Amino acid sequence: MNETSPNMLPGGLPPVPPPDVPRGAMARLRRYFLTGLIIAGPIAITIYLIWWFVTWVDGIVRPFVPVAYRPETYLPFGLPGYGLIVAFFALTFLGFLAANLIGRTLVEFGEGLLGRMPVVRAIYRGLKQVFETLFSGNGSSFRKVGLVEFPSPGMWSIVLISQPPSVEIANKLPQNDEFISVFLPCAPNPTTGFFFYVPKSKLIEVDMSTDAAATLIMSAGVVQPGSDAQKKVNALAEMANAARVATASQTPDPAKVD
Repeated sequence: MNETSPNMLPGGLPPVPPPDVPRGAMARLRRYFLTGLIIAGPIAITIYLIWWFVTWVDGIVRPFVPVAYRPETYLPFGLPGYGLIVAFFALTFLGFLAANLIGRTLVEFGEGLLGRMPVVRAIYRGLKQVFETLFSGNGSSFRKVGLVEFPSPGMWSIVLISQPPSVEIANKLPQNDEFISVFLPCAPNPTTGFFFYVPKSKLIEVDMSTDAAATLIMSAGVVQPGSDAQKKVNALAEMANAARVATASQTPDPAKVD
């Protein structure tokens, strides 16, 4: 006499196994969605940032352009980017004027006028040094990446290497080591962070570009230098497929009737 298994349905019928098609469909749907998100997300954010920058420059330049020379005066719609073009030619023309004798005289006169203002003087000089350092062709600031032990021993942080301290500051620092100024960006916004002087003996230079360091910081370590995006997509697909196979293998086999 055949014994009825506790998993059998009334009447001695074997249990119907749960369908595995919906589970596989959901795994594939999730994999496709994540793949599309990985592809479309960076493109959408990049387009949004470019659009924001162009419209921001247009909003600044538009009040200085006469109405007769604005594209929307003759077109039924606004022309984005014309402010950026006007700003480019205006800055180029300003640099051309500053390169001759009359332009240098006017620049020196303007700098002398700003130098007599107590608060404006410090702001202008500081910003001028920053712009000269960042946009000069022979500048070396923030072109090297390093590691420092921060915020506590045993914990290391990515820093951008800047210039050695000035003579006034170097004389106040300990004389037993040579110091260098570094900037430690914060994640996920690398424009904010900490600036401090660190001994060169405690700084480890890393063979990494500043772009790769910025990507590493903004992603909070998710995107490592030298990683391949396509490999990440394939790995994600393989993980989803493996999870689907593992779930399907755990489904109990239907009971057999002797």
